Amino acid sequence: MSKRDLVDLRDALRAFAAARDWDSYHTPKNLVMALSAEVGELTDLFQWLTPEEAENAMKDPDLAWNVRDELADVMHYLTRLADKLGVDLLEAAFAKIERNERRFPTGDLRPVPVEKGEL
Repeated sequence: MSKRDLVDLRDALRAFAAARDWDSYHTPKNLVMALSAEVGELTDLFQWLTPEEAENAMKDPDLAWNVRDELADVMHYLTRLADKLGVDLLEAAFAKIERNERRFPTGDLRPVPVEKGEL
């Protein structure tokens, strides 16, 4: 298993974009649009699969390759967007889990309202 982390990925993506002079194109708006497109491509892979086929997607070598490839694209654009906006993705993700722990207490399926300021 790789020991690389999101900082390594962020730095690699920064270097990749800089080497191609793409930084000026990587605006938050453009990155969100590209992220959305890549999520759409991932969605397309699963669109007509049955729930069982979707659960077994990684057993089909061709589909598995495409799923990994599209997940990587989503991860790249999400990481690049967070970098441009100055968002620590891991910090935001763990903060969201903490809020969801309060919103969705164990044993109760109804959400509890959480104030926007509770980030």
